[in-house]
Amino acid sequence: MTKEQERTELHRAIWQIANDLRGSVDGWDFKQYVLGFLFYRFISENLAGFINEQERKTGNTAFCYEELSDAEAEFGKAETVVEKGFYILPSELFENIRQRAKGDANLNETLSRVFSNIENSAKGAESEDDLKGLFDDLDVNSNKLGATVAKRNELLVKIMDAIGNLKLGDYQGHTIDAFGDAYEYLMTMYASNAGKSGGEFYTPQEVAELLARITVANKKDINKVYDPACGSGGLLLKFAKILGKDNVRQGFFGQEKNITTYNLCRINMFLHDINYEKFSIAHGDTLLEPKYWDDEPFEAIVSNPPYSIKWDGDSNPLLINDPRFSPAGVLAPKSKADLAFAMHILSWLHTSGTAAIVEFPGVLYRGGAERKIRKYLIDNNYIDTIIQLPDNLFFGVTIATCIIVLKRSKPDNKTLFINASKEFEHVGNKNKLSEANQSRILKAYTDRHCGLDPHSPHFAVLVDNSAIAANDYNIAVSSYVAQEDTREIVDIKKLNAEISEIVVRQAMLRKAIDGIVASLER
Repeated sequence: MTKEQERTELHRAIWQIANDLRGSVDGWDFKQYVLGFLFYRFISENLAGFINEQERKTGNTAFCYEELSDAEAEFGKAETVVEKGFYILPSELFENIRQRAKGDANLNETLSRVFSNIENSAKGAESEDDLKGLFDDLDVNSNKLGATVAKRNELLVKIMDAIGNLKLGDYQGHTIDAFGDAYEYLMTMYASNAGKSGGEFYTPQEVAELLARITVANKKDINKVYDPACGSGGLLLKFAKILGKDNVRQGFFGQEKNITTYNLCRINMFLHDINYEKFSIAHGDTLLEPKYWDDEPFEAIVSNPPYSIKWDGDSNPLLINDPRFSPAGVLAPKSKADLAFAMHILSWLHTSGTAAIVEFPGVLYRGGAERKIRKYLIDNNYIDTIIQLPDNLFFGVTIATCIIVLKRSKPDNKTLFINASKEFEHVGNKNKLSEANQSRILKAYTDRHCGLDPHSPHFAVLVDNSAIAANDYNIAVSSYVAQEDTREIVDIKKLNAEISEIVVRQAMLRKAIDGIVASLER
């Protein structure tokens, strides 16, 4: 079976789980249980596989952690927590709990205790903050699962069996890819069904891939990657796929305001086998309580921040003196925080780094404070590229968004404009960036200094910043990339000649018809 066939089979099985188990629990709420138990299974197999491998390297080929007693397993706990960040006793591994689940009248209490023990295993360790609260959204005592304890436990058994029966492969084989792919498919499925609320948690994979490829163009490694509104972490993890996780030398960093999404992001890191020491995901409001103030700046920053949300703006007198925002001399409007995120990202960006931000199109041309911020960014040569995306790419958002690419160091005083509004394939009820669409956008982006294709003036144009200033700092792509005129070209002289011929023939026909009529009358 090929990898694609395996993936298709996995997606079919996940879809069946969702259909079988949803009902009284809303689909978007229910994802917490499916994802939560998927995570529980993963860390159980991950830990057992790690311990088994270490023991078998010493020559103990018959060793099987899953079959040890809890007392026997305690001896290696401290060392394993240092290495993996957490510990699970054999009796509390996913598969062992699952085998006893049907006969456990107190399954909900058992699971609550297990989840608490996993989190507590990291107490006092460096991984404590990375594990804390990971199971908070997996409420096994919720009335959403059933009106009685028996009903809840019945559904919990079904969920565990469904997750346990997923063919995710041997841990040493393709487990990491399968678990990560299962997570991404679940997020896509639930986000597409949840509309706007789902879109807040998830950026489509092909958009995430484009952003990542833009920021690492011509690079084989980076110091670290950051997303100030990281959602469930999909944008960050694209760097592990594109560069390889070891080539993101210092790891993956992000901040997220929504507690549920913050937990999902940390779970996603583990599911993609990013160990605790390689990621740092913070909880809080990035604009008001930013983390990583004193850290080394980031070589790659990607983000799809919430569009036009409200923030404190000039009602908070401290913000105008904030070194992130003060250089522009003005704050983003209180009703539209879009460019506040852009200014924050610029502050966190390495001198040799690149940031790619998905933005609401209004930030490109609106007046007032936003025009002043654009002026600051253009006059200081921080805007590298503006890319107009197709409409209907994102869940719950049908408008055409754009990408603003920021750089602190540029070899010219120009801005590249790319009109990719027609670069999509229609799949289901959404538009999607195919590999060919992404490649065309990336080629125009990387060809910037090698000479743009002269045959594509309606796709990409390099504009002097002085021309942008003369245009009142409007940076809408349509202001610089002319729409191709697809109307048929008409040769007026030829058309007039054809009309003259038609008139002559019409006169001849009229004369002939008049003769026939006169003959009939006689």
